Amino acid sequence: MAGAEIEALIRQLAKLPGLGPRSARRIALALIKRRESMLDPLVRALTGAADTVKICSACGNYDSQDPCAICSDPRRDAKMICVVEDVADIWALERTAAYRGRYHVTGGLLSPLDGIGPSDLKIEKVVKRVSDDGVTEVILALAATVEGQTTAHYIAERLKPTGVAVSGLAHGVPVGGELDYLDDGTISAALKARRPV
Repeated sequence: MAGAEIEALIRQLAKLPGLGPRSARRIALALIKRRESMLDPLVRALTGAADTVKICSACGNYDSQDPCAICSDPRRDAKMICVVEDVADIWALERTAAYRGRYHVTGGLLSPLDGIGPSDLKIEKVVKRVSDDGVTEVILALAATVEGQTTAHYIAERLKPTGVAVSGLAHGVPVGGELDYLDDGTISAALKARRPV
């Protein structure tokens, strides 16, 4: 079998989301075979990220500066906050280039069955940001799951006394989607959210 260092590399790779032991072995082998072109640059990139990436004290995004580039950008609309569960959601929204406001990462969703309550998330911080920063709209971009909708409802209730406008993302048929391939929940949401043509 492989040496202890290689086995340690495989174990660490297997911990990454979407990778199992077989995929981790293939990746480890590819990295070792291409040490100069793949492994060494990866080590430098990992070291650089470990040394410089911080959590933005304003929104919870990852960046090499604090506040992050989005929070620091004067061209972004500081009166609009999009609430998301995770940094990956920020990256997904940023890929569209359709949103020009700021963000707030809750760090998870309410889930009483898993013991996750409001105090475990960064919900009070968004309420404070709305009050302190004169925010006029909050967009709740949370998952269309029971936990996501519960969290969205809780945040909307907490924001009610501030008078801020609260909206949510539309749910339903995706652009280019065919009805035959969609699940029943998506079709039901699309029917409920129908609009005039």
